[in-house]
Amino acid sequence: MKPLPLSYIARNLWVRRVTTALTAGGMALVVYVFATVLMMSEGIKATLVATGQPDNVIVLRKGAGAEINSGVSREQAAIVESLAGIATDGQGRRIVSKEPVVLNNLPKRGSGKPSNVTVRGTSGLGFALRPQVRLVEGRPFRPGSSEIVTGSAIARGFSGAALGETLRFAGRDWTVVGVFDAGRTGFDSEIWGDADQMMQAFRRNSYSSVIFRLADAGQFERARATLEADPRLSLDAKPERQFYEEQSRALATFIRYLGLALSIIFSIGAVVGAMITMFAAVAQRVGEIGTLRALGFRRSAVLTAFLAESLLLALVGGVAGLAAASLMQAVNISTTNFQTFSELAFQFKLTPAIAVQTLAFSLVMGFVGGFIPAWRAGRLKIVDCLREA
Repeated sequence: MKPLPLSYIARNLWVRRVTTALTAGGMALVVYVFATVLMMSEGIKATLVATGQPDNVIVLRKGAGAEINSGVSREQAAIVESLAGIATDGQGRRIVSKEPVVLNNLPKRGSGKPSNVTVRGTSGLGFALRPQVRLVEGRPFRPGSSEIVTGSAIARGFSGAALGETLRFAGRDWTVVGVFDAGRTGFDSEIWGDADQMMQAFRRNSYSSVIFRLADAGQFERARATLEADPRLSLDAKPERQFYEEQSRALATFIRYLGLALSIIFSIGAVVGAMITMFAAVAQRVGEIGTLRALGFRRSAVLTAFLAESLLLALVGGVAGLAAASLMQAVNISTTNFQTFSELAFQFKLTPAIAVQTLAFSLVMGFVGGFIPAWRAGRLKIVDCLREA
């Protein structure tokens, strides 16, 4: 005997459409939370990983996990700048940027609540190292001046950070002469100014990092070996993309685990709801089950039909939850990066892998919630069913 047709299974859900909608809605809420958490984690990771360039190298003090707690002396920076294999620009200058990086507390626009912002001292070569950064308003800062340019997320989110406004920090007034867009990377959450002026204002004697571009990205290991072999240096060199990937790991992992824990807790309620719905369906259709068995359908066919109903119910909820979660891609959000303790703006990111994981999670809820009622339906005897009908 063939299994029961899918149209029969779908019609049974349609007949109980109010109950179906309520149960699917509960599952959709759980799926929404699950998908949103994965999208948040992926968005943070994508934002920071995209910040790095594949042929850029970042040099920090050995053991420093971030630029804000690193220190590279002027003498060490000069040695790094003299390395062989560094690319040059059209004017024959080595593409190297020696940069101080500090945290500064600024009030948010609207609420006035303070939050840490990354302030980076750089130069024209610093812009050359980051081709994804482009000015969308105003002009670049002038070397030797108290002028700054702000990332688009900072300009939107912080008081005094928009074009033409003034920020006060490090004992100076800094005029915002430009706003740049960094293509949804971590630089959107930074303020840039002249490196020498930042060193003076924050009373720094050393740089935080040295970034350079290799003429051949395949020569990274050779450059690193040269730095490690120099007894005057105690520095670590990393590909810039690897560095920013490590920066994203702690926060993305924390959000993922926290979200998964919450999703599992919420899913218990959704599974119980699906189980109650399916038990009610079995109780209402005892006579129908007896008729199916009398027509020759095996126990396995009945079990499969009820289990398929539960899976279809879960799939409807999963698709609805995923569709709602996909709308979060239009939302800009910011959080604190655990690695740097500074503000990081990012967007939710939905990938095919997240969509597959989300629907699989939904189907698992449907299977767990529907198996026991389906097993009970398959175990009912024909005589008992017809007697109760």
